[in-house]
Amino acid sequence: MTAISAFLRKTPVVRLKDYFTAGGFTSLAPVDWTKPEAEIVEPLIKAVDGMTDDEKQRVVLDAGRVAALADEPGQNALQNVVQNRSVFDTLEGANNRSLWVFLNENDRFRLAEEVRYNDERRRTRSWNGFEVEKDCAVRRDPISVAAFTKAIRDRFDTPHVHVDIFDRHRVILEDQECDLVQVAVYREGRPEDMLGFDANSTLSRRIVKPVFEASLTYEADTGVIEVVANTLEDRRDLTAYMARDLLGIDFKEKPIPLREYDLSMLLKPFDFPTDVEDGIIGVTVKELRLMEVGQPNERIILESMSGADRTVWEMAEERIGLDIGGTGHVLSIASEMPEWIVTRARFTIKFQPGPGGGRGKSLTLTVTMPHGCNLKDMTPHERLIGEKYLRRWGILTDTADLGDLIE
Repeated sequence: MTAISAFLRKTPVVRLKDYFTAGGFTSLAPVDWTKPEAEIVEPLIKAVDGMTDDEKQRVVLDAGRVAALADEPGQNALQNVVQNRSVFDTLEGANNRSLWVFLNENDRFRLAEEVRYNDERRRTRSWNGFEVEKDCAVRRDPISVAAFTKAIRDRFDTPHVHVDIFDRHRVILEDQECDLVQVAVYREGRPEDMLGFDANSTLSRRIVKPVFEASLTYEADTGVIEVVANTLEDRRDLTAYMARDLLGIDFKEKPIPLREYDLSMLLKPFDFPTDVEDGIIGVTVKELRLMEVGQPNERIILESMSGADRTVWEMAEERIGLDIGGTGHVLSIASEMPEWIVTRARFTIKFQPGPGGGRGKSLTLTVTMPHGCNLKDMTPHERLIGEKYLRRWGILTDTADLGDLIE
């Protein structure tokens, strides 16, 4: 009941009334929706707890879906696809907006789930980007969609495939968006047997057919297809089918190179310039991982903990003799003159307190040479700030990085 209780307490009563009234829950005890909100929630929690197991489980599942789109990435996904923005934008509270779309635009709610599925997996190991022709119109006529669907059925040897094609956008800078077309693909997998309990609480085996999801986006302005799927072979084939059947072009495989990061400037103190309007108090390097040139199997990690009275570079100067005022060579206290490379850095961006006072927020970035960064795990706003300054500081290079120049 913990998840349900949180869902009920965070959602306005007027929206809860809409949900339980429209849901046709026959086992829910009568609720007096005319009482003040403070007098409704606790009795409602008890009433839900007294529902039948099937109906209570339905509430649990619905509450989980609604809550999953009530955080910042989920709200951005909803805003991407909701049709009645005039109502959506006036609703107060993330749970309120999420449940309103769930009730009033349920098909758009599922599209928002598809947007989040795509964006959460973007630039992970299940992602690839390919450069194709620019300014193509995505075909949505029955013949084109049928050809695309048939190609997937034949490729995965499955009779059941569902395809959604819809317009959306992605925030690339604080004042800019790029327009995308997203294609969500669901296909039925091969039968599997698994253990489960039947209605008599008897353990038995049951046959299930899992559903696998994949996602593609196309941006006409840049001519980039991005695809999320299980394997590289799947991603290549799905991209080829989209190019042929939905864009009407030949697919000549031209992958987008991975992002490249350069940490060489951190071999000596760096001042991390920022803009006043972003409200940043300061940037602190908390950890450096260094590798000696010629010793690829060894690493040295220097970490500056909270409250330390010296910087990580001062630690490096004393511990390994790094010449922090020079080129990255060591001082004469060392027996030899090795050269160091920074292979990973962790630094914290600290912000000023908000209007309500208290402690300001902080953003911790971890960059690993040459292609790793934790930006993909952050909220859209955090990614905007992180990307802005990683580029400003020269850590994120734009060379051979077409897919992110427009991100």
